[in-house]
Amino acid sequence: MSEIRFFALGGLGENGKNMYVIDVDKQYFILDAGLKYPTQELYGVDEIIPNFRMLINIKDRIKGIFLTHAHEDHIGALPHILRDLNVPVYATPFTMEVVKDSLKEKSFDLETLTLNTIDKNTIIRFGNVKITFFSTTHSIPESVGVAIHTMDGLIVYTSDFTFVQNGDPKYQTDFSKINEIAQKNVIALLTESLGSTLVQDGGIHDALTHKINSVYANAEGRIIVSLFSSDLQKIQRIIDISLIHHKKIAIIGRRAQRIVDIAIEKGYLKIPEDALVNLKFIDEKNKNDANNLVCLVTGNRHEPFFMLQRMCKKQDRLIHINANDTILLMTAPVPGTEKMAARTLDVLYRSEVHISVIDKRLLSSAHATAEEIKMMMNLLRPKYVIPTIGEYRHQYGVKNLAIGLGYSEKEVFLLDNGDSVYFNDGKDAYVSKSEIKTGDILIDGTAVGDVNDYVMRDRELLAADGVLLVIANIDPKLKKILGDIEVVSKGFVYVNENHSIIEDIKLIFEKTSEKYLKGKYINWNEYKVEVKDEISKYIYTETRRKPITIPVIISTELNKEV
Repeated sequence: MSEIRFFALGGLGENGKNMYVIDVDKQYFILDAGLKYPTQELYGVDEIIPNFRMLINIKDRIKGIFLTHAHEDHIGALPHILRDLNVPVYATPFTMEVVKDSLKEKSFDLETLTLNTIDKNTIIRFGNVKITFFSTTHSIPESVGVAIHTMDGLIVYTSDFTFVQNGDPKYQTDFSKINEIAQKNVIALLTESLGSTLVQDGGIHDALTHKINSVYANAEGRIIVSLFSSDLQKIQRIIDISLIHHKKIAIIGRRAQRIVDIAIEKGYLKIPEDALVNLKFIDEKNKNDANNLVCLVTGNRHEPFFMLQRMCKKQDRLIHINANDTILLMTAPVPGTEKMAARTLDVLYRSEVHISVIDKRLLSSAHATAEEIKMMMNLLRPKYVIPTIGEYRHQYGVKNLAIGLGYSEKEVFLLDNGDSVYFNDGKDAYVSKSEIKTGDILIDGTAVGDVNDYVMRDRELLAADGVLLVIANIDPKLKKILGDIEVVSKGFVYVNENHSIIEDIKLIFEKTSEKYLKGKYINWNEYKVEVKDEISKYIYTETRRKPITIPVIISTELNKEV
């Protein structure tokens, strides 16, 4: 008999930031550690990771972080987490190569970390708990699901998967392993949810290949293909189709996109040496405009769009797009990049280039659709189903699928980050809402946790209403203002055209100063706060705006700001 608990620090009710925790008799097993990218309103934030700080208190009982595949929404938080939690990490060889590359970039000494490479046959034992893995099919090689074996039964985490059949062993689902797991008592299935509202379409793979082939057949000049560097399966497909059409291949962003470099170096992407072209910078002699050239423009999130815009505007050093080119867009916008994608299309159409946008439906085959999720449930027949990896609507979609297979409402748990599910003897289960403190850590540059709600609110105000500085010199002995009061406005009002507002602000400063310069001692803190409050009130009354108001009061005797 074991005491088993499941909770998520990220990944529920959102797309990204996947991080799940299984607690078996106070032994903690962490499944994935991902990030998500910010939407546009998060000014200056580069990435968002789960608030993992509750784990610091129990780090001695964390047995490891088990990574399922090399996408950033599953491994991106690792460099930040390992600074505070130096616990063992387990991953397949390709995933581990990407992780090591990311850690080196963040100046980690890999010798100080415990990085363990596993494969689908690895069995790891921790006392009365055993961890096994099973291969799954995803858009990146060597993806695995994780099974946690306890005395009472198994918890199975699928991560991202599909059942699309593939000839490459690095992308094949291990059905025999899944069947082995099914013979045991599966207490709970943690299934992905992102594709739960999509209808199965067995012809997607062939339809996509047909569409790409037709673009190649009709292209007169170069073909420029935009791809996400993490979608290695589609990159390989474009390479294979290019070879069939006797094209030469150039990968732009190879140095920047190290995941592609690693894949080529380690043999996960197969490109014959004689088909690969290294482009030289454009000059008078070299235009990189051979008709048999296919350029793969690879990157993360907004990078392919940004590079295409540069190419259209003739700012890129390798490719200048002209009317004879054909653009094949295989990068459906991800959350936060919709505006950039729309702007890129606009720029492309202005250049009169041949454009072929691949339908999002044909590109979304990397996540389990409704029928595939039902198939996984039927294969494993878990007692309970917990939808993970997805927004609430996706989780709700999984619930409907489970109910359609005969599960009751009480056997499917729709959870938020921080909710805990307790399993008693593998038979009964109950939910404790909001038990764990969760949230976001906003990464701005390299520091962790340097951006909090107050900072974000200030950035919003700066973007919306600007900033106002009121600068004055005060002689604390003579108790008077020296020289002129200076008002500096950035993003609020144009000073030269708003004399009356600026003069009124100076009068308010003088009036408030009188009160504080009367007494024996000047209370500098209270003085600054009241100046700020009075000026802010006046500005809001006059303009209905709330710029950040900063009084800079300088004590001339001490010659320092206070």
